[in-house]
Amino acid sequence: MAEPAIVRGVFALELAGGLAPDRAALSPAQAGELAAAVGRDLAALVDGVAGLDLVLAAAHFDPAEALRPGWPLHQRLQELHARAPGRGDGPRVLAFGADAAGAVPLPFQADPALAGGGLRVLPFLLVGAPDAARAVNEALEEKLLQFGMATPGTALLAQDGFAAKIEHARYLTAHDLAAMMAMQYDHQGLAPLWNLVEAALLAPDAVEWLDAGAEPLLRLEHGEVRMALFDPAGWCAHYRHGQGDCDRLQRVYDHFMARQRQFAAVLEAHGIPVLFVHCDGQDDARALLAA
Repeated sequence: MAEPAIVRGVFALELAGGLAPDRAALSPAQAGELAAAVGRDLAALVDGVAGLDLVLAAAHFDPAEALRPGWPLHQRLQELHARAPGRGDGPRVLAFGADAAGAVPLPFQADPALAGGGLRVLPFLLVGAPDAARAVNEALEEKLLQFGMATPGTALLAQDGFAAKIEHARYLTAHDLAAMMAMQYDHQGLAPLWNLVEAALLAPDAVEWLDAGAEPLLRLEHGEVRMALFDPAGWCAHYRHGQGDCDRLQRVYDHFMARQRQFAAVLEAHGIPVLFVHCDGQDDARALLAA
């Protein structure tokens, strides 16, 4: 028998006013009720969903936590699905949130440093025979962006369960979420950095550079980013800043260092470690990063 195939998606909650939900995860009963409602919504959108297993994390995360190399949140759902009873007895709906005592197990504890965003996501998987999962995946990729709004009843279950004020609730494939993040980063002036994040997600064996004008110099390989760290003299040498207005150059250098810190924070939010490599401007910085 062929190994089952998976379809990755998220149930995305846009919070009214950016107010954080009061609850991190749902109780077992609430999680099961929400998962059943999500399954009905998806089955109404795409033929074939009802024939697949649905596995839902009934806990909410920042989108960056769902877009990390190796897809760790979805991988954890896949592991729990493989161990769940009832395989071979027909399509199952599985949900994982808080335990009976209300505690959130470690794999589903969101990063508190990323708790302030206005969009929270609940990862889910659809699992089944390869041909059936492939057909469902293709249909979801075509339909969810345009037609993937959750029904009012499902949105209300999420709102009440998480004690949140939800403006919109919708379904996205993992690729839809990545495209949405790429657009958001573009609006924030971070488009060059998204290429590295996307490569880490979709092409983990790739080597990717960010070497664009006055931007920080970065190299991605094996899921780790090496970032050139310049002192003021090395920065002037690498970026060919002439000697002149020292006050002006200091302001530009300070801006460059702030940009480096911003890049590092974004990469680490996506679970991509950053190693700073000191470059004095005398040696080839690209060679140092590739060493």
